[in-house]
Amino acid sequence: MVTGANKGIGFAMVKRLAEAGLNVILTARDVERGKKAVESLRTQGLEVQFFCLDVSDPSSIQIFVSWFQNNFEALDILVNNAAVSFNDIYENSVEQAETVMKTNFYGVKLLTEALLPMFRRSPSMCRILNISSRLGSLNKVRNPNIREILEKDDLTEEQIGDVVTLFLQSVKNGTWKTQGWPKVWTDYAISKLALNAYSRVLAKRFQGSNISVNCFCPGFTQTSMTSGKGTHSADEAAQIGVRLMLLPPQELPTAKFYIGFGPFVKSKL
Repeated sequence: MVTGANKGIGFAMVKRLAEAGLNVILTARDVERGKKAVESLRTQGLEVQFFCLDVSDPSSIQIFVSWFQNNFEALDILVNNAAVSFNDIYENSVEQAETVMKTNFYGVKLLTEALLPMFRRSPSMCRILNISSRLGSLNKVRNPNIREILEKDDLTEEQIGDVVTLFLQSVKNGTWKTQGWPKVWTDYAISKLALNAYSRVLAKRFQGSNISVNCFCPGFTQTSMTSGKGTHSADEAAQIGVRLMLLPPQELPTAKFYIGFGPFVKSKL
């Protein structure tokens, strides 16, 4: 299943996964746009299922998970692609910071945790790929205390949540510009910073099991989030993401952060 998939990278990934013969669920928060996306794929001979899902809404997640349980035996691949940003490329407002966190971090975490019991229990590796951003890299954080927390080998989900809460508090009291947070698309960057950290914790939790957890930064891609600007198309980014997801089990890593195209810049989460 792919979240936020009625357009952009998510839609392109659904298309490529369907072309590879997988049974794919396309999710989107807007029913009409989601159905339109599915119909456009069906005209190309690709049979894809649709379900409305708003990852920022816990009740929507609960409804989706219940539907999934009633209709499918197991889940093999989860692509957390849904994300929002309310800034133009050269803007940096944090007015919608809570919504950004609720969608890009908390929503992803809540959905993933709800779906974990449904991953297939078999020797074949199950995969979680979180679409992230290099804006959320630790080297973008200028506050040494925050970096020290997030670099801990024994980092916990609670500590990640504390960092997000600290950021939201600094937004409310107007001190976010002086607290050493990332300078570019600050709220979006923090949401991806938290997502990367959560991915590392999750990968460690399932180390040695049949669940692989990785992040992928597609780079400066031509999507609605970038107002159509970028160095490559959504389809080109999706091609790389799908290639990573469909690696043979013996070649599939975990707890890795992939950046851009080939040769990959690959680092530990």
